[in-house]
Amino acid sequence: MPESKKTSRSFELAVVDFRTALELWPLWVRLGWNDILRRYRRSTLGPFWLSASMAISVIALGTVYSQIFNLPARQLMPHVCVGLIIWGFISSVMLEAGDLFIGSESYIKQIRLPYSLYACRFVLSKAVIFAHDVPIYIALLLYFRIWPGATAFLAIPGFLLLVINGMMTSITLGLASARFRDIPRIVASLTQIVFLVTPIIWMPEFLGPRSYLASANPFFHLIEMIRAPLLGSMPSMETVAVTAAVTAINGLLAIVLFTKYRSRISYWI
Repeated sequence: MPESKKTSRSFELAVVDFRTALELWPLWVRLGWNDILRRYRRSTLGPFWLSASMAISVIALGTVYSQIFNLPARQLMPHVCVGLIIWGFISSVMLEAGDLFIGSESYIKQIRLPYSLYACRFVLSKAVIFAHDVPIYIALLLYFRIWPGATAFLAIPGFLLLVINGMMTSITLGLASARFRDIPRIVASLTQIVFLVTPIIWMPEFLGPRSYLASANPFFHLIEMIRAPLLGSMPSMETVAVTAAVTAINGLLAIVLFTKYRSRISYWI
């Protein structure tokens, strides 16, 4: 078969894979929910243990860093809270995506299901845990008597873009990790560095004339796309443009890799 026809056939199969996964949404919704139940089985608070840990982190970091940066807790703590909640979603995707296909080996080798279904299942479970942390943000708004107004609704399309990026990233890292088992360790190391250099618990203004370093960080824009509306501000046009570009690059990379290597997944795991 000519190479062009082979590539075209692989792309068609990849499209069918995605379409079939969307049609099977009741299955991956159920599987994603079961992942959460199984992970926290016999636990009193279940996934709310993560929310309790998040709340403690927000209070501790917000209190300490407001003293370090000489800022009112009312100003810094909501910034830290929303940043940590969004980072929790991003970091969990990055740290656990390497197990996307490897961890589903029993399903893949016994049941014929679209591979992208596992990505949908994975991202859904992360989105549910993200939703569990949202009450922390609401509690802070009530405590500090902050009202972001209707602007907060702009966080919804921002989160949808984050979910799309999460799904594309999970496919890319899932494929790479299935082929090269050192990828998860590399990603884990990079994730720690990204957390430190991204304005999550600090503000870009603290960099002074070097604030461009924050603007050059795509993770900052992914976070700010949601954080700015939740704090009552409009995302900047730069943030919108960078987020759109990152989403396009993520999507293109995932589609290219998935199209080319989809048929090898079952042999790699």
